[in-house]
Amino acid sequence: MASFHVATAQALHSKAATTEGVLITRFPFHQYYGGVVVIQAQLKGYPDTLQFILDTGSAGISLDTNTCLRLGIPLIPTDKIVRGVGGSKKVAFAMNHTLQMPGLEVDSLNFHINDYELISQVYGLQVDGIMGYSILSRYIVQIDYDTETIAIYTRGNFNYPKGGQLLHPSLTLIPIVSAELRNGKAQGNNRYYFDTGAGMCLLLSKQFVQDSAILSSRKKQRKVIQTEAQGLGGKMNMDITTIQEFKLGNFAFRNVPVYLFDDVSNITAYPFLGGMVGNDLLRRFNLIINYGKKEIYMMPNTHYRDPFDYSYTGLIIYLIDGQVEITDIIKGSPAEKAGFKKGDKIIAINNNISSNLQLYRDLLKNIGTRPTILIMRDKELLLKKIQIKSIL
Repeated sequence: MASFHVATAQALHSKAATTEGVLITRFPFHQYYGGVVVIQAQLKGYPDTLQFILDTGSAGISLDTNTCLRLGIPLIPTDKIVRGVGGSKKVAFAMNHTLQMPGLEVDSLNFHINDYELISQVYGLQVDGIMGYSILSRYIVQIDYDTETIAIYTRGNFNYPKGGQLLHPSLTLIPIVSAELRNGKAQGNNRYYFDTGAGMCLLLSKQFVQDSAILSSRKKQRKVIQTEAQGLGGKMNMDITTIQEFKLGNFAFRNVPVYLFDDVSNITAYPFLGGMVGNDLLRRFNLIINYGKKEIYMMPNTHYRDPFDYSYTGLIIYLIDGQVEITDIIKGSPAEKAGFKKGDKIIAINNNISSNLQLYRDLLKNIGTRPTILIMRDKELLLKKIQIKSIL
């Protein structure tokens, strides 16, 4: 499709109140751990193809520190602070750049700069940046998880298909939706960030969990297991458990995996928000994001009834320098009992030799099995078996 310059789009934006959204371009994306969407794009004037996470939980648009150094992009220090799960930090900016996607050029973008090395290791690919509000606010964005394609339209009215749910989120920079949560006798509506950049189903602040008594309202307590997750501030300890029911719009999900975190940087401004809904749940819908109308449309797709991942090993694995490495072992976990150690490098699982992080994660999801793992430790090859348990 021919390139569609942002100036043309802006001319059409002025008629958005009375006109239908017009298709600008359609192109493929790739999905990674937790259903996270990765888009390829370029900065005008730079030859490299970059990889961006599409993130409704981002209030702007950003670039990785090392990507900027590699490309020689000039940075401007500022006193602006970016907050995220795990911490807050001052950021520099790369000002007034143009982003080129297939069939679309978006100019006048100010990228804040962050270090995404850890995120790259988590997903097993080079994450060069994150696309958030700065892109999403200019267009209607349609995400089809069945075909793994994105369609971008000019702002305006949109003829949503039948059979889905139209949400009317509260929206300044990040959409906030209401949802109902039930666990035993405890139930109620609360507000959550709608966050396609989070590779999990649901994330709740421990402050919300404690005050709502959401985990202490059942006669039989559900398991709460320690684990690790990653945020803006780096690695952080979290707990994982399940919630009996979570209802978003008319769509209810049972036994939903839930991460619990200590909201030290107050990103949820509790009691204003309870937490966030992530993309491992949202990917079960094809989404139409229409910020101009403050609308998000959700249509159940072929992944709607996919089983949730309840597997638990206690192995924390990242892709570091092309090798899958065990970066941590959760205390008391199957991994600790099996004798794995931090720093072990995984060479193969069940005779599958690969450096594909996603493949190994998939092989470690089969609850009740005992896969054989070949590791390298201090230049010595070792074979170990691990019991894959369930968080249910």
